Amino acid sequence: MDKLYIKDLEVFANHGVFEEEKRLGQKFVISVTLELDMHAAAITGDLSKSVNYGELCAEIETEFQRESYDLIETAGEKLADFILSRYNLIKGVTVLVKKPWAPIHKPLDYAAIEINRSWHRAFIAFGSNLGDREKNIQIAINSLAARSDIRLINQSSSIETEPWGYAEQDAFLNGVMEIETTLSPADLMTLLLDTEKLLKRERVIHWGPRTLDLDILFYDRLVYDHPHITLPHPRIQDRLFVLEPMAEIAPWYIHPVLGKSITELMEQLKKSES
Repeated sequence: MDKLYIKDLEVFANHGVFEEEKRLGQKFVISVTLELDMHAAAITGDLSKSVNYGELCAEIETEFQRESYDLIETAGEKLADFILSRYNLIKGVTVLVKKPWAPIHKPLDYAAIEINRSWHRAFIAFGSNLGDREKNIQIAINSLAARSDIRLINQSSSIETEPWGYAEQDAFLNGVMEIETTLSPADLMTLLLDTEKLLKRERVIHWGPRTLDLDILFYDRLVYDHPHITLPHPRIQDRLFVLEPMAEIAPWYIHPVLGKSITELMEQLKKSES
């Protein structure tokens, strides 16, 4: 990926733990590295296909001064989020915030933090079999898509399927959406669980009826084992109600563990079930 650099932009702001820092303010030195594809801008000379770093510098200053935070970690995080949400062309950003006047009563050049954030591709399965199933799903999708740290890229059709794992319940509506997100896998999973609670999901029976079910299927090509989430989802290859809508929007996506495309996994499962 191409990179654009802004180095050592001096900004006066009021961040700090101490009251004097908030009241008097101090100088911060900000460097930013942007990851984006600049090929189109390079061959056409069209600045709209890149980032106007003059405008960005002014926006960085305004955004960095907008609020006062105790920690430069928070200020750097907010700045990275702002840049990614403001510029669709930017796929990743590194923000380095230096504090040359850090009040620690020791000789030093500066204290600094570095924040690295980027957009990640994820696929999320959705399902519902209680209440107004279509409405439940749409409320959830709208809630997620309204966030600045999530972009809805694609959404499959909803298909009606028989229950899986626990048969004594109504049929499901199931589907898959593709998103881009700056959230980590664990934070994304927490958000999905909170969204389920918004629709009043109750976990009474394992694989039982639910107003809403949201699962992360894939996150980039990450293979990840965490107490909060396992990636890829360990039962993708066993569930036609996941594979069929996934095949609608990403038929040739390769499972990073099994090494087969979604289409291959779907056909393999259909053959074994027949």
